[in-house]
Amino acid sequence: MNLLASFAPFIIFAVLIHLGLTEPALWAGALVAAGLILRDRLLLRRSVKLLELGTMVLFAGLALYTAFTAQAWTIPLARLVVDAGLLVIVLLSLAIGLPFTLQYAREDTPEAIWAEPEFLATNRSITAVWAGAFAVLTVADAIMAFMPQVPHGFGVLLTVAALYGAFRFTKTRSAGRPAIP
Repeated sequence: MNLLASFAPFIIFAVLIHLGLTEPALWAGALVAAGLILRDRLLLRRSVKLLELGTMVLFAGLALYTAFTAQAWTIPLARLVVDAGLLVIVLLSLAIGLPFTLQYAREDTPEAIWAEPEFLATNRSITAVWAGAFAVLTVADAIMAFMPQVPHGFGVLLTVAALYGAFRFTKTRSAGRPAIP
């Protein structure tokens, strides 16, 4: 469940940007991510998650950029930049050998199995599937931003299918294993 909470900054961003509040949506995403970090550290005594830290930096950086440049974002373009940033965060987690799901899985798993090959492989595969989903989101956003002749519903369908597929894969791979988020 903590993994799903980590997507809260993106949910608040999506809601506010669709109300036409681009800069507030970026700041809200940064603040929600910061709130998750503070909650984990101060209240739950958990580690800072790479996903949450990266999300906070992503949203705060985009909010500052927008404030200083007066960038006028379209909804698809803002989503493209945010989703591409999320993809980079997830790919970096794989590149440094710390798949972002691993930090969440360790919270619900006895330390004795953290180094087990199956535990590590499962987290790598789940993270890779999420990276694939975010790549699809980025493509869908690019289609909506730069190909107005393509029906908007096509991009929405790609987005929903990618997120649903990643969620189902995560649920299937972690079935019967409390170790996986």
